[in-house]
Amino acid sequence: MAYNLLKGKRGIITGALNENSIAWKIAEKAHEEGATFVLTNAPVAMRMGEINSLAEKTGSQVIPADATSVEDLTNLFTQSQEILGGKVDFVLHSIGMSVNMRKNIPYTESNYDYFLKGIDISALSFHKMLSVARKLDAINEGGSVVALTYMAAQRTYPFYTDMADIKAMLESIARSFGYHYGLEKKVRINTVSQSPTKTTAGTGIKGFGDFFDYAQAISPLGNADAESCADYCITLFSDLTRMVTMQNLFHDGGYSSTGVSNEVMTKLGVE
Repeated sequence: MAYNLLKGKRGIITGALNENSIAWKIAEKAHEEGATFVLTNAPVAMRMGEINSLAEKTGSQVIPADATSVEDLTNLFTQSQEILGGKVDFVLHSIGMSVNMRKNIPYTESNYDYFLKGIDISALSFHKMLSVARKLDAINEGGSVVALTYMAAQRTYPFYTDMADIKAMLESIARSFGYHYGLEKKVRINTVSQSPTKTTAGTGIKGFGDFFDYAQAISPLGNADAESCADYCITLFSDLTRMVTMQNLFHDGGYSSTGVSNEVMTKLGVE
């Protein structure tokens, strides 16, 4: 059911790779709720994914952009305003990649060139995006920016390697930039810490299947799926959350607040 929560709003959605992507679900839901937006991804990701079919489905245009390039981001925000007919009201940052993780390099043996690349792609890109938007005055007053994160920024998950540190930086940028952008333009900046989700990126993590089942057993509501994450992000883009900013918001079925569950205790043979 659509509630027209984003009727008349314009936005930029990054990171939609295929129909399993959270960003893809968010784009579909934003379209249902009345928003118009542009889609963007890195050229290499666009070649791997199916973004053009999403653009056709949602009546959107696609602007290729390398999120680590200030020049590309400047072009993204400039073209978006031209295409959409004005400043944007919401931005989704759904960008993350760890070369160390992809190459199965243990955290304690991290390749630092790879580490820095991961920081640039997954965290500094958020700062660059916000900085460019601010300089261009590209986001309407009261607008909303959301970045996707994971609770490994707060707790240790050995398999998440350097991405845990990178997500911690991402969340810090949301708080720091949220203060300045909030003072100047009432722009809200938040991060959403999502459950383990069966996306292309998620399932590529070593041991993901076992951890997904573990989180499912811990969470009283079970793991939140990509569709419900999209619903949540839509509320953050809407005016209903106009006083929420600088927050890391857990969307995980209660996992982050549960120490242990009866189901896990039973699996361990504890009566």
